[in-house]
Amino acid sequence: MTGAAVAVVVVLAGLLLGAGYLLGRRTARPVRPSDVGTPVEHATFETLHTASLAAPPLRAGLTEESARRSARRLRSLLGTDALCLTDRERVLVWDGAGHHHGKDVMEHLKVLLDNGRDTAFDSGCGDLDCPLRWAVAVPLTVENRVLGALVAYAPRESAVLARAAGEVARWVCVQLELAELDRSRTQLIEAEIKALRAQISPHFIFNSLAAIASFVRTDPEQARELLLEFADFTRYSFRRHGEFTTLADELHSIDQYLALVRARFGERLSVTLQVAPEVLPVALPFLCLQPLVENAVKHGLEGAVTRSRITISALDAGSEAEVVIEDDGTGMDPERLRQILRGEGGVSTGIGLLNVDERLRQVYGDDYGLVIETGVGAGMKITLRLPKYRAGVHGS
Repeated sequence: MTGAAVAVVVVLAGLLLGAGYLLGRRTARPVRPSDVGTPVEHATFETLHTASLAAPPLRAGLTEESARRSARRLRSLLGTDALCLTDRERVLVWDGAGHHHGKDVMEHLKVLLDNGRDTAFDSGCGDLDCPLRWAVAVPLTVENRVLGALVAYAPRESAVLARAAGEVARWVCVQLELAELDRSRTQLIEAEIKALRAQISPHFIFNSLAAIASFVRTDPEQARELLLEFADFTRYSFRRHGEFTTLADELHSIDQYLALVRARFGERLSVTLQVAPEVLPVALPFLCLQPLVENAVKHGLEGAVTRSRITISALDAGSEAEVVIEDDGTGMDPERLRQILRGEGGVSTGIGLLNVDERLRQVYGDDYGLVIETGVGAGMKITLRLPKYRAGVHGS
């Protein structure tokens, strides 16, 4: 996303270079008494304003609908007689004069679609009344894939139009790249959450229900409370709205999970929670802490014959919240842990740790991955930091 943001700035700067061409097309317009500012300032404002209006449709990707909704704005940016947008197979939209040229466009674009290079050509029009005599075509690319082309038509060859078309096309490419990133990000998040939900082991569900059933006769009230905890935990884990939650909701779900675990293991499991009230509203990715606590329970009770201790703390650290999950269980070989975090742990091994680490880095940047301290027989300590505020991250 950082590269795309830089590209936006670069391309907008390029659009300003095309403002002179736009200004030249519009200086014949009388200046109204209400106009404020110089002609150059007006041209700059209109260029940026038009670009902002063209952007939203393009964020949906290169489709017939997005092309139709953005073409008029793009043609206005260039101040050209006609403009068309294509994909790799057909003209998506034609805006302006000379619609009859639409049938020949794809023939002119064959080489461009293959090599991804700008091209210019004579329209070859035999209609003496048609103003379109020359065209420049620029590829629309995302990640080195040519998706289509932007083609601008004019009465005569123009180096200024060729340069402006290139800048506008690059700006369109940035919007399409952002659309691709949005789509990929949504698909990735959905896949990651599905993976985490799948990690909620059928054995855990079976064992929880078995533990609840064991209390039905001996302690009906306890069985009722555990059943409610189980219902709330599963409802939260399988909710369908929002990719973010609050630390308060995540910790509440963890408390329900631990209540079900304690019902099965009794005094073998000791859990200590330390939570600073001021960090409870902090937003974080959905199902971010639960896999880490599940990992602590698994390693804490694995082969343990005595009591296992798990400590969970969520503390205020200035502009961040610091969450630490620690157990005194079997621990892990550090090299094995590195393999898991590189995605080399196998289909099911360490999916929770890898999933959470990748999502934290995706949302907050590489400085916010998991910090894990462990050793064979030495337990495990997992630390993660959460910014108290990050644009676009809001608990739901």
